[in-house]
Amino acid sequence: MPKKLLEPQTMLIPMPVVMVSCQKKGEKPNIITLAWSGIACSEPPMIAIAIRKGRFSHGIISESKEFVVNIVTENLLKQTDYCGIKSGRNVDKFKETKLTPIKGAKVNAPLIKECPINLECMVRNFTSLGSHDLFIGEIVATHIDSEYLDERERPDIAKLKSVAYCTKAQQYWGLSRPLGTYGYTKGKI
Repeated sequence: MPKKLLEPQTMLIPMPVVMVSCQKKGEKPNIITLAWSGIACSEPPMIAIAIRKGRFSHGIISESKEFVVNIVTENLLKQTDYCGIKSGRNVDKFKETKLTPIKGAKVNAPLIKECPINLECMVRNFTSLGSHDLFIGEIVATHIDSEYLDERERPDIAKLKSVAYCTKAQQYWGLSRPLGTYGYTKGKI
């Protein structure tokens, strides 16, 4: 079957969907749902998140220079979707979703207690791209609920039941099963 040529678009499928929490000092915390995110560097560990300029969280993160990336699980999908379609300008997302903000170790922005993995980040770089601005955050603290660690202290992906977003299809998908491990081909096909 021949390939169909389309206009340039954001068809990187799937992408992790995360809830990013942020807070200006002395104000209520907020949550934004993002799929425009990914690891940007290993040493030091850094993550990139892209946010539309008009979003409420954009202003919070621009001013505070910190945020927390909270890994989403299947059982948090309703809260995740809600935090992506409602604005923190108008609602208290922690209150509405009954999610629990907890104090982090390094940043003022709260962790979301119900999320099994939380990455505290400090903004190290910022780039304006067009419709979105890219925040590069250094991961300054990592938290994981111990029940989601395997016997080798690595994340147990089957227990996590993390969620991916498929842009253009506008669907959330779960991870169903492992397909292989890094290096399983030993460099040969």
